Amino acid sequence: MRSAFVAATAFFSLAVAGQPVLAAEAPYVDDRSTAEAVVRSLYSAISRHEFARAWGYFGDTKPAKDFDTFVKGYDGTDKVEVQTGVVSDEGAAGSIFYNVPVAIRATDKDGKQTVFAGCYTLRQVNASIQEPPFTPIFIDKGALKPATADFEDAVPESCGDGPPPPKKDTALEQARKAFAATYSDQCDKETPDGKPVGEPETHTLHYKDVNAAADEPERETRLFRFFCSMAAYNESAVYYIFDDVSGVRQLQFASPELDIRYENNNSEGKVESINIIGFQTDDQLVNSGYDDATKTISSMNKWRGVGDASSAGTYLFRNGNFSLVQYDVDASYDGEINPQTVLDYNTPP
Repeated sequence: MRSAFVAATAFFSLAVAGQPVLAAEAPYVDDRSTAEAVVRSLYSAISRHEFARAWGYFGDTKPAKDFDTFVKGYDGTDKVEVQTGVVSDEGAAGSIFYNVPVAIRATDKDGKQTVFAGCYTLRQVNASIQEPPFTPIFIDKGALKPATADFEDAVPESCGDGPPPPKKDTALEQARKAFAATYSDQCDKETPDGKPVGEPETHTLHYKDVNAAADEPERETRLFRFFCSMAAYNESAVYYIFDDVSGVRQLQFASPELDIRYENNNSEGKVESINIIGFQTDDQLVNSGYDDATKTISSMNKWRGVGDASSAGTYLFRNGNFSLVQYDVDASYDGEINPQTVLDYNTPP
């Protein structure tokens, strides 16, 4: 509180004394990690009047015939705001070329604002074929023209004559990152058919909240199933869901803890009883899949290869989540498939 008071007092004292109060300086951004970051760094330098730094973001093809002409072009400019659109890229002869849709709002020293829009092309030379000195991503060319649209709507949909590039699937990218962060060392590196682990099955689910009004629109949830590992006869998978409230989160699946009694305490003998004595959660499901017709995820864990002993769960999607509604157990190692239902929230009483 004291620091805020001192700052306010200093501001007041300068104003009373008739001294000018300087606007906050534009933030310093110098980032060459991506094409978009280079463009933002360029306009950070221009807003801070650090023109040598701005000049340095361009490659051999400069934006003016010489540095003095470049600086003179910004004589009346006070600051520049920038927005970027969806970046597209293509490879050619040891380089990657990035096309970045851009809109800027330039404010002159009298406070007048002008919006410009267009595209920048940036180039990244393959680092493995470079020799010193190393050249990071640089601006190869760019052209901006005055725009009639508001700054917020002025970013071009795409660069060039082709169709707009597909928008990034943010939910899918977040799910991939979450899976990699948790399971990259636990799961197999490839699926059984040789594909890299990390590309999930995806499903889109629409539903209405139970208390939603009749005129309210449906909500959307994305479901992602990641293959994890393959054993002799069981395959495990990890699931994530995404919605507009919680973002991406991993599904945890409830399963009953069982007390199974066999005749003569012999697991090869007749099953006398199966009782639920508690519940636990599992972060993976075995031999599982999603059925869009019933909006259920089903799993079936074989206790041995022939499948005559197993446990199977059914998880129903409702109100934005998956709930355990049925659990079947075949506890008899008798060579026959004869499960019994030990938990049933599917069937009305």
